[in-house]
Amino acid sequence: MTALVTLSAVGKRYGVVTAVADVTLDLRAGETLALVGHNGAGKTTLVKLILGLIAPSTGTLRVFEQDPASAKAAGLREGLGFLPENVAFHGAMTGRELLRFYARLKREPAGAVDRLLERVGLGAAGGRRVATYSKGMRQRLGLAQALIGEPELLLLDEPTSGLDPASRADFYGTIDALRREGATILISTHALAEIEAHADRVAVMHRGRLIALGSVDDLRRAAALPVRLCFTVAPCNTGRLLERLGSAVEVVARGERLLEVTCPPEAKAGLLRRLDDLWQVIDDVALETPGLPAVYSALVAREDRP
Repeated sequence: MTALVTLSAVGKRYGVVTAVADVTLDLRAGETLALVGHNGAGKTTLVKLILGLIAPSTGTLRVFEQDPASAKAAGLREGLGFLPENVAFHGAMTGRELLRFYARLKREPAGAVDRLLERVGLGAAGGRRVATYSKGMRQRLGLAQALIGEPELLLLDEPTSGLDPASRADFYGTIDALRREGATILISTHALAEIEAHADRVAVMHRGRLIALGSVDDLRRAAALPVRLCFTVAPCNTGRLLERLGSAVEVVARGERLLEVTCPPEAKAGLLRRLDDLWQVIDDVALETPGLPAVYSALVAREDRP
């Protein structure tokens, strides 16, 4: 798979402050990469480096096989779409006027504007002044601006910051549609729970360093967090069940009809197979694997361990 963005041992310093240190990763054509971490982890600095707004202090960075910070690379930004965390649009302009303005800057036909407004759910609001838009509508307008010219690469910095749950769902619906069409997307976010279902790979940043990179399943394996099993059984059968599960599990909660245990991920299939002749007393079983927030916390805690 072709890499549109490659970073090799990239670092960025501001005097004695190191914002990013020794980051090596790539962004492959057609994938959605989530860049996650708390505020100050270095996410926005990486986005600025990819945009060419700042140059790395160390290492090499290539976007479409060019140095984005070089004087000769100004043209490559025509292949980029960027949505900053806080969009700032002129409130007196209508949504349609604003997109036409940006289309002229990108030397794109104004005829595509109405299609973009429809795509982000603003077709009926295109004639309204931006000052009347909600936060969610302004964010969707920002996404439409980023999509002008059908860029090869989309960079979205904290795109759902400040949005209500319904607006977040609408936003990710648009992102998922772009993924299905083969768009290449980098999403920088600290909203871990919501990004989990919308990214092919996750890059975990902590204190300016890349501490993990891979699919959510890859990161789960790296974190080695236990799986939780919750059994609902016929009365007075939790003891039989626990005896059969054996020492591979750790009891979290136990009652007359409830048994909740944890076990290593690699042990769960074998444990369930042990219960063949006990299923008649098991009414229900729920399996809970650690989500991205728990995985992230484990990876960061391991990094901070003395």
